[in-house]
Amino acid sequence: MKIAVTYENGEVFQHFGHTQEFKIYEVEDNKVVSSEIMNSNGSGHGALATLLGDNNIDVLICGGIGGGAMSALNENNIEVFAGASGNTDDVVNSYLAGELESTGVNCDHHGEGHTCGDHEDGHSCGHHSEEEHACGGHGDSDEESCGGCEEGGCAEGGCAGCAGCHTQPTVEGKNAGKICSTHYIGTFNDGTQFDSSYDRGKPLEFICGAGMMIHGFDAAVANMEVGEKVKIHLMPEEAYGEADPAAIFTVEIKEMPGSENLEAGQEVYLQDAYGRPIPVRVVAKDDTNITFDANHEMAGKELNFEIELVAVK
Repeated sequence: MKIAVTYENGEVFQHFGHTQEFKIYEVEDNKVVSSEIMNSNGSGHGALATLLGDNNIDVLICGGIGGGAMSALNENNIEVFAGASGNTDDVVNSYLAGELESTGVNCDHHGEGHTCGDHEDGHSCGHHSEEEHACGGHGDSDEESCGGCEEGGCAEGGCAGCAGCHTQPTVEGKNAGKICSTHYIGTFNDGTQFDSSYDRGKPLEFICGAGMMIHGFDAAVANMEVGEKVKIHLMPEEAYGEADPAAIFTVEIKEMPGSENLEAGQEVYLQDAYGRPIPVRVVAKDDTNITFDANHEMAGKELNFEIELVAVK
């Protein structure tokens, strides 16, 4: 078995899409028999997944990761353990001992000047799985353009995740910069539930104020007490932002191999010029052109959350 860990100066690097080096561990009989450092050569999200697949990696251990990158890795049959931190050797030993837990998708990137106009050949039109798409594949944090985290991430299948895997707190409060575990229920204004960590049977864990969650959720948790429950109402600017008309684009089918097989309403991943995956919806198609919408499916919507702070580390 081969395990890859995002690597920087002996520690788990916290942003998968910007990984410059991986530490590769060869494992036999549940013990590490060798390790080496592999350079990523500046590859982006989708290209990193291909790089790891080409090197026969079975398991990836990383910090922050978005939904699109997770999907690309899954397509390469690579099991992902996200949310790890600390010394890479120690983390691998924890994995082999069965003690390492994954946060799942934990990085979302939406509404930050993402341009979806210039696409090149080789777009990866991968379909969202139902699990990823539970909330648009972004409920917890799917990807796309977080100024730093690539597109597509949600924190563990819930629709609270959002913006980027930044290291500096973006909110103020006693819990900012700390690892917080929360249970929550998310609803629209009509009372329809779109997500619930209770239903998954596991609280959502994230670094408060690190850009892993939508701003309004982060700001609420920053000042909560353990055991406290709060209800919040978020306007679009505090959640996934307003829908951006510029994120709806049309290309000629002949310029995008494989797009002739797509249908309106389908959700797929494209790639930008840097190889980063972009979750989009097909909104129109004729014999010549196909139109995509790269807006987060929650863009422009008011959201309500009932949040319970379970623990703070």
